[in-house]
Amino acid sequence: MRLDRPPPAESYIALPESFGRRFAVFVDTEEEFDWSKPHDPNARSTRAAEAIPAMQSRFRAEGVKPIYLVDHPIATDPGACSVLRPIAEAGEGTIGTQLHPWVNPPLEEQVGLRNSFAGNLPPELERAKIAALTSAIEEGLGQRPRVYRAGRYGVGPNTAAILEDLGYSADASVRPLFDYSSDGGPDFSAVRPLPFRVGRLLEIPLCAALTGPLGRAGGALYKRIDGFSLARAVASRAGLLSRVSLTPEGMPAAEVAGAVRRLSEEGVRLFTFSFHSPSLQPGHTPYVRTEADLARFHAWWDEMFAFLAKEGIAPASFEEILAAAE
Repeated sequence: MRLDRPPPAESYIALPESFGRRFAVFVDTEEEFDWSKPHDPNARSTRAAEAIPAMQSRFRAEGVKPIYLVDHPIATDPGACSVLRPIAEAGEGTIGTQLHPWVNPPLEEQVGLRNSFAGNLPPELERAKIAALTSAIEEGLGQRPRVYRAGRYGVGPNTAAILEDLGYSADASVRPLFDYSSDGGPDFSAVRPLPFRVGRLLEIPLCAALTGPLGRAGGALYKRIDGFSLARAVASRAGLLSRVSLTPEGMPAAEVAGAVRRLSEEGVRLFTFSFHSPSLQPGHTPYVRTEADLARFHAWWDEMFAFLAKEGIAPASFEEILAAAE
């Protein structure tokens, strides 16, 4: 029962026809830190949380109920909790868990690249961190989270069993077509972008697609060139092969729309979008440095919502996804 290995074919779930084609938005709701520097246990600023209500109003207008995956600095900051708690209490979003082990007690490990993937920690320490975060969210936000994401997608051999034991219903850590093994993390390159079961736990993977004429060759071809940045860049610029994630961060809306169409052709019925909450305020992530970048970020969502509506792809809440998977 592992999340860090490709599931057997029979574990994938065929969502019912009545579910239609739906999309969900996951927000990695986290502290601000310098992405170019080593992980810092003292980097716990949550100033960007004040920008969440403006984005939430956009989601509300589109009938979107985001899944806010909250980490320890957010869960223990009264100001951030005062922003998120009314959203959860109004049923306008779901509160989940995101574990950044380097800022999450107990801080017993050596902070570094390998241990930034929580699944590499000793199982008792990984469990203690998830349990501490779960309790902090329950205290700060008034509800016990049921969906988990490992920061840096760092699930390991013990994660699924820990989550089941702590009462979680779902995980959202798996990122198909991505391989983090060179940094000591998991390899998801052979995972399909479809929900699947790991024991009683539902996996809701992040969506990515291979687009271009060579995209139908599958992940094996992309994996062959993934370690060669020049080959990747040439293939992408030539329009032959690109890996496109469903995110406003670094991905043009037109390319993401193409990825949604490709995924739909492959039988995907649930399209999962994701972004980091610090991107809602300029200066915290590589994707939104200026006010002009923020305007483009919001315009991206306007364009994407219009595209999804035209395609007949409606929003789905976390509860609706759970029900459909049953």
